[in-house]
Amino acid sequence: MEKWFNVGKIVNTHGIKGEVRVISKTDFPEERYKPGNQLYLFLPNASTPIELTVKQHRTHKNFDLLIFEGYENINLVEKFRDGILKVPESQLTDLEEDEFYFHEIIGCHVFLPSGEEIGKISEILTPGANDVWVVKGKGGKEILIPYIKEVVKEVNVQEKTVLIEPMEGLLS
Repeated sequence: MEKWFNVGKIVNTHGIKGEVRVISKTDFPEERYKPGNQLYLFLPNASTPIELTVKQHRTHKNFDLLIFEGYENINLVEKFRDGILKVPESQLTDLEEDEFYFHEIIGCHVFLPSGEEIGKISEILTPGANDVWVVKGKGGKEILIPYIKEVVKEVNVQEKTVLIEPMEGLLS
C-alpha cells in the first residue's frame, strides 16, 4: 500500500487562468512545484486522487501559486478548493547526511545526555537561517530547539529519538 505525504492544501483560486493558491506544507517547494512534476490531489469525499502535472509555479504573499497542465481555466479548478496535494513515498528523494524530512523528525522524543526525556517534537518552524524544533515538554510547556550542530548532537529517525546538549538558558 502506497504511503502519501502532504505537500500543501489548495485554499482558493487566483485570477481566471486556472491558478490555485496553495498553503505549502513541503520541505522542498522548489522541487515539488517544479514544472513537469506530478502531484496528486485528494479531494474531500473522493475515493481516488487526481493526478496533476505542474505547468507553472510562482510565489505571491506567502502562498505558492500553481497552474496544472490541462486546467488553465478558473472553471476547471474551482472544484479543487480544500483539496490536499500529496506525493507518494516513491517520489521522496534521498537527502544529504544530517538532513531529514519533517515527517521523520515530528514525533521524535528528545533526550538530554543524562538520559532524561524533555519532550516530544510536535512541529518544525522555518524562520530563517536554521530550522527550530518545537518540543512539547512536561506539563505542556513548549521548548524551542534550534537545529544547529552545537545543540542537536544525534538524530535517530528509526528509533524516533534526538539527543541534545542544551545551550545555557535554552531549557529555562
